[in-house]
Amino acid sequence: MRIPPLLRENVNFRRYFVGQSVSLLGDQITAIALPLTAVLALHASAGQMGALTTAYLLPNLFFSLHAGVWVDRRGRRRQTMLVADVARGLLTATIPIAYALGDLTWTQLYVVAFLLGSFSVVFMVAVGSFFQTIVPREDYVAAHSLINGTRGASFLVGNSLGGTLVQVLRGPYALAADAASFFWSSLFLGRVDVEEPPGASRESGGVWAGIQWIRGNAIIRAELLGVATLNLFNFMFFALFVLYTTRFLHVRPATLGLVLGVAAVGTLGTSYFAGAIARKIGLGPAFLLGCFGFPAPLILIPAAGGPYWLVLLFLFVAELLSGIGLMLLDILAGAMMAGTIPMAVRARVSGGFQVVNYGVRPVGTALGGLLGATIGVHTTLWIATVGALSGMAFLLPSPIRKLRDVPDEGAL
Repeated sequence: MRIPPLLRENVNFRRYFVGQSVSLLGDQITAIALPLTAVLALHASAGQMGALTTAYLLPNLFFSLHAGVWVDRRGRRRQTMLVADVARGLLTATIPIAYALGDLTWTQLYVVAFLLGSFSVVFMVAVGSFFQTIVPREDYVAAHSLINGTRGASFLVGNSLGGTLVQVLRGPYALAADAASFFWSSLFLGRVDVEEPPGASRESGGVWAGIQWIRGNAIIRAELLGVATLNLFNFMFFALFVLYTTRFLHVRPATLGLVLGVAAVGTLGTSYFAGAIARKIGLGPAFLLGCFGFPAPLILIPAAGGPYWLVLLFLFVAELLSGIGLMLLDILAGAMMAGTIPMAVRARVSGGFQVVNYGVRPVGTALGGLLGATIGVHTTLWIATVGALSGMAFLLPSPIRKLRDVPDEGAL
């Protein structure tokens, strides 16, 4: 296979890409192993499942704005990301160790989830401006396609491997793979050799600078409102998905992992063709297509019923089509943000974006757990899947609809 020019010619991006590729695989193993650990090892209820995911996401509400200011002023983004990776690896490793010793408790799961979420906030607010130092502007879409293509491959391999590992090894031991992947990522980040711009001065703005910048930019403001609405409802869905499929649809963990993994083939193809789709119909319309195509097929999940083979078919089609939409959304959202947001305020804007976009996620998981425990899991999934489409109300009237290419820095 032909190696993409960006990987051949840009050694710093190649090192970053290799590190993140394995880390993304570990993340996908954990995405299925952690909730299955809660369900199978600790016999989780709907409320506990919602609380566990909420604990991981709450740091986005608490720390994103302050982390953005700290990263912008400190500079040295690569070093910050490296420390965050090592910390996440050590934290994740405590779960299988505690389980092996017979001491795994809900308290530990909640604490580890919260600390993992905290270090992930620091990593995510730093990665955007770091990305701008290692990738030239004309390669933004190509670079995001490669990264999200690897993410699609991690869906394919990670979900299947994660479900199998949970069933063979029992949930907590599968998390050791994610711990190792964080250390792998830190190893390659440590080898990136790039000169980063100095930290921003105090006069450039404080914790509200990122929010104020977003308010004044119609493109990023619409992207944030639309995607945050989608995520609010999607995380209501996410909080109950594993519980619903295993307990109510009676899908075995290995089968669920296999279905999710095979369905991820769609994400691989979409990551390869995302640039061509954006050139054909325009970057903005392609992004809007992804924003609709990601949540809409998930309506098939609460609609699933009948023979076991038909249930699996509904799950497969839903995840296949949703993955295609997700890749378009993520690749083109990343390219829009990289092109529009100036590097000097990138971490603060990322923090402002994250406090809303990620901040609604614990609200969604908490609502999912609460509604699942009161009105029922199945009814809650219907509300979540249909409600996610309301994000289009912010996107369709915005300037995004007319974007043909990556917008200029500061474009409105």
